[in-house]
Amino acid sequence: MAMAIRRRWGRGPAGPTAGERAAGAAGSGLITVARIVRLAAVAVFLLIVAGILLIVFEANPSNDVVSHVTDWARTVVGPFKDLFSISNHKTETAVNWGIAAVVYYVAGSILARFIARAGARAAY
Repeated sequence: MAMAIRRRWGRGPAGPTAGERAAGAAGSGLITVARIVRLAAVAVFLLIVAGILLIVFEANPSNDVVSHVTDWARTVVGPFKDLFSISNHKTETAVNWGIAAVVYYVAGSILARFIARAGARAAY
């Protein structure tokens, strides 16, 4: 127990040194960045899924909300356009955009995990 206390607080009862406090602050800042990256990945994933659902269920494209969501989703999935050529437009959109959604979510989660690990290492 005493070893754990010394390890966590540095040099005993006097508390952490200035360098240890700075490392802890940097670590908590990186963890915050990791949370923001993960939140952005989830937001992009949900945007793409919403776009898929609006297209597959044939939502009214002249509606402002529908047009904005599908335009934003179309912009984000641009690199995945025509990844697979399927004769049915709805199926093609669901497959190509679904792959894009999964790729963005997985890539964002992996990036957030690396940032969080770096922040955890900096805190100690």
